[in-house]
Amino acid sequence: MSDKLIRKLKKNSLDIVIAVILFFLSIAMLYPMMYELAVSLSTPESLVTAPKIMWFTQEFSTLAYELLFKETDVVTGYKNTFIIMGLGLVVNMVLTMILAYFLSRKGYKVKLKKPVTILILITMYFSGGMVPMFLLVRDLGLFNNYWSVILPSAISTYNAILLRSFYQSIPDSLDESAELDGAGHGTILFKIYMPLSKPAMAVVAMYYGLDHWNRWFEPSLYLQNPKKHPLALMLRRLLISTDAAGVKGMLGSTQTYVDQLLYDEINTAMSAALVVVATVPFLLIYPFLQKHFQTGVMIGSLKG
Repeated sequence: MSDKLIRKLKKNSLDIVIAVILFFLSIAMLYPMMYELAVSLSTPESLVTAPKIMWFTQEFSTLAYELLFKETDVVTGYKNTFIIMGLGLVVNMVLTMILAYFLSRKGYKVKLKKPVTILILITMYFSGGMVPMFLLVRDLGLFNNYWSVILPSAISTYNAILLRSFYQSIPDSLDESAELDGAGHGTILFKIYMPLSKPAMAVVAMYYGLDHWNRWFEPSLYLQNPKKHPLALMLRRLLISTDAAGVKGMLGSTQTYVDQLLYDEINTAMSAALVVVATVPFLLIYPFLQKHFQTGVMIGSLKG
């Protein structure tokens, strides 16, 4: 057997092994979502005898979603989440771009770059703690306000470094030419760097968006009014408080008698429905950002 044929067989064997590994990894990541979707669209009665591993609905029913939207404030949670995420993304992206631009400049172009960079990097490993942050938010008059969960996390050091790495890959000749034409830092950042950094900005926006979408701890500390709670906090509260007794109270007017086991299955179906409702929006958005996301991650990792 020739060496060329042996090398080809080895390469094909390695490709097959990699494909099999990726297939099982895909199944492992896809199954939890498929399970929650199947549970949420099944009747409570069918869940009593359903197998432990489910890929498809047992008996199709939208009861869990009907109860979810009727008995909980899911719409209000969506509204609050979009408000926090919309305002937060604007603040996050503007401040992160400014910081990344500052960190990407050469030392002779900006003042105090080195000490400021050290101070910024320290924040990646140390923080003031929960109690000082709570007192600061309270004393600034932000308590029970949307800004209380936006401003304390306005800049992520990791995202700023990622965007800085992309800025450093842009040729210096571009901003040098702009400086010769009289452009200042603001003009260079927003008219040259920002249009050229769309892939990296898509990555950073995705990271910030996911953080806002999944955040529940800070809202539980700073937002006392339940009408201002985001969807993630509502999901946590529902998973904790909606036990069998709570479900029984919900259904008291529409169902005369259901045994304890069935109440548990209704609770399971409602929890699964809320998981689906809270997850699907980002699953729908990601395909449109996938191209920029992959490009931004790769380019940002080349230099920094």
